[in-house]
Amino acid sequence: MPRRTHRALSPWLLLLPGLAVVAAFSLCPFLSTVGTAFTDARTLTPGRWVGLENFRALAADEQFWVALRNSGLYVLLVVPFTVLLPLLLALLVQKRLPGVVFFRSAFYTPVVASVVVAALIWVWMLDDRGLVNGILGALGAGPVHFLGDAWALLLSAMALTVWKGLGYYMVIYLAALGNVPRELHEAAAVDGAGALRRFVSVTVPAVRSTMVLVGALSSVAAFKVFSEVYLMAGPTGGPAGQDTTLVMLVQRTGTGLNGRVGYASALSLVVFVITLLLMLLVLRADREEEV
Repeated sequence: MPRRTHRALSPWLLLLPGLAVVAAFSLCPFLSTVGTAFTDARTLTPGRWVGLENFRALAADEQFWVALRNSGLYVLLVVPFTVLLPLLLALLVQKRLPGVVFFRSAFYTPVVASVVVAALIWVWMLDDRGLVNGILGALGAGPVHFLGDAWALLLSAMALTVWKGLGYYMVIYLAALGNVPRELHEAAAVDGAGALRRFVSVTVPAVRSTMVLVGALSSVAAFKVFSEVYLMAGPTGGPAGQDTTLVMLVQRTGTGLNGRVGYASALSLVVFVITLLLMLLVLRADREEEV
């Protein structure tokens, strides 16, 4: 084999095992889902071509719009907290204070904890006879039906998502803050800038690219949320299914002996397109700020 040809093929040969895994477990299932989205396939039958019928049915499905509303609200309410709060925590634990190692471990513990265990603990605390309502009762306040009201349940699941992701994004911010030159803060302090002014004028611009990364990651995770809502609301999606998210709807529609696989595939394709648009919007916002 000629030397030039060998040098051209060597990188591809090294990439071949990884590309084969990606093709087998990501690309092929994705293409299969795209094809199935245009059929009326069910769990035990391959189905036939129906064109855009599944997408027309989605547009007329009230449960789809409820799930889309919930997933959209999840992004709007969860992402700002998962972008800002971990940054503030990172600034706090970055300081060399007594016991800071304990606080770092405490903030990161929810990340390594199983989401099932975390959700069960929250369900126990938020139950009508749980810890939170017990404290409210001791203070003379009436019980709050966190798990019985659709909106309270959805907000509780959002709080669980934020709490569980704080430590993960905090570590990302800690890595970014370690690259911020100390001289910038010292110069700002010499000019008379207070802590808040240094945060806005020095810290935020220095970690802006990291904030965009965290925003993109948390947006996708929030829009595709499943475990937290499923474990707290149950497989029915809360009272009258009012807390169902898009991924929960995919799971409910496409599983079982009579699962509507074609319809669920069309729904999955819609989730993919919206997720892709979210990523593009975040990247475009980042580019506009750079300009």
